[in-house]
Amino acid sequence: MLRRFARLLAAFVMITSGIAVGTVATAGTAHADGCYTWSRTLSEGASGSDVTQLQVRLGGYAGYGSVLAVDGSFGPATSAALKRFQSAYGLAADGVAGANTFNKLYSLQDDDCTPIHFSYAELNNCNSDWSGGAVSAATAKSNALRTMWKLEAMRHALGDAPLRVTSGFRSYACNSAVGGASSSRHLYGDAADLGAGSHSLCTMAKQARNHGFNGILGPGYPDHNDHTHVDHRSSRYWSAPTCGV
Repeated sequence: MLRRFARLLAAFVMITSGIAVGTVATAGTAHADGCYTWSRTLSEGASGSDVTQLQVRLGGYAGYGSVLAVDGSFGPATSAALKRFQSAYGLAADGVAGANTFNKLYSLQDDDCTPIHFSYAELNNCNSDWSGGAVSAATAKSNALRTMWKLEAMRHALGDAPLRVTSGFRSYACNSAVGGASSSRHLYGDAADLGAGSHSLCTMAKQARNHGFNGILGPGYPDHNDHTHVDHRSSRYWSAPTCGV
């Protein structure tokens, strides 16, 4: 809340400063960000770490049944995901990431690069240092960040009502303690369990198909009648029979 207030104050200062010198700051001017600041316009054909950063944030806009590669190469799939993102937020859907797109992304992220409606703490109720799982602590945390951006897209598509995360990353010890499968994606940091709240479990299981999740398990799948599970495993496996998924 304080961060968003600071941004609004900064925007007000920019505008009033512009008036003072006879020019008004426009929406076409991107501002610096506490997490990551893009320094150039990005479009199809671009490559680099700035494209990778964009792809992480567009992961939830891959389209039905698709997963957006985070490879630093701005190809047709990234362009299509960007157009979906732009359309979702009322921007010109031109597939070009410029100031307006970046400013919207800045408004959606906190200084630790997590989306504003999710946090690392929500995705890790096990080992706070992200260790003890099937991958390195750094990889587990990176995977969780990608999951959060997918959940942010899903949340927005469902009317911006909260999504309740009940489980995220687990070490082997934590996974064993809760009776998790030995190959659980929670061990990789890329899984999230969602409890019913603003939306039914079936609503979330169905919607997740549009937001880059290869793994979706929900009502009707063994031991998943009280939550909807999403992850980004390497190949698609969707099973929530009660929901028709």
